[in-house]
Amino acid sequence: TDRLVKWIGQQALKRTFTSLADETGVVEGTIRNIFRDYINELEQTIRFETPKWMGIDEIHIINKPRCVVSNIQNNTIVELLPNRNKDTVVRFLHHLEGKECIQYVAMDMWTPYRDAVRAVIPQADIVVDKFHVVRMANDALERVRKSLRESLTPKQRRGLMHDRFVLLKRERDLNDQERLLMDGWTKNYPALGEAYRLKEDFYGIYEAGTPEEAMRRYEAWYRAISTEIRPYFADLIRAFTNWQPFILNYFEHPVTNAYTESLNSLIRVMNRLGR
Repeated sequence: TDRLVKWIGQQALKRTFTSLADETGVVEGTIRNIFRDYINELEQTIRFETPKWMGIDEIHIINKPRCVVSNIQNNTIVELLPNRNKDTVVRFLHHLEGKECIQYVAMDMWTPYRDAVRAVIPQADIVVDKFHVVRMANDALERVRKSLRESLTPKQRRGLMHDRFVLLKRERDLNDQERLLMDGWTKNYPALGEAYRLKEDFYGIYEAGTPEEAMRRYEAWYRAISTEIRPYFADLIRAFTNWQPFILNYFEHPVTNAYTESLNSLIRVMNRLGR
């Protein structure tokens, strides 16, 4: 009946095809066809609001990176694109109704996203997501930690591996025991101590109130890096140099991709359930 077809379409959004086939006695292939028709019907009638603050990120599903577009002002998903290529993003943005209303686009440092946004919606300010930038400071610290392993005994190596979470934690969040552990490692291994201090100081850049102050803090941070430690922070320095205007935009428009990141977690759960 029409009523059963409609019910199956609605239920198939939140249940597996096999469970619906078992319950209704309809073969699974028919359930799939009903679901596909129902989705096509929804796509004709439902329009997602074009966000004023857009988030662009990616997620790996079935061994391919997919582009996730979100509304980070209202915390809703906008679209999941089949890949993250520039042509795909350009095509999506070009056909987006009301794209002239987009004010800010938060993204990571993936050049095709930047080029697509500048080509189609040049009025939008691109803001590089804060968390993607500061994560690179943690990555540099991790590289320094791993470089020390060869000079350590197996017992020390296990200890440093176990205590790495203390080094990655913000200094202000350490409790007394963690502070003691951190002092032991950083004082016994000066390179690790310098890398930890550089990581903390880089986080401090994001406490600046203006782009100009942030740039001054970055320049002071850059000058403080020793020749020995500089190679470990090379990726971060290169990224900051290449994306400087878009990183500094954060200090005028403090929007982040935090919602899109949490959305990616939900997408992973739904993908896992879909199996």
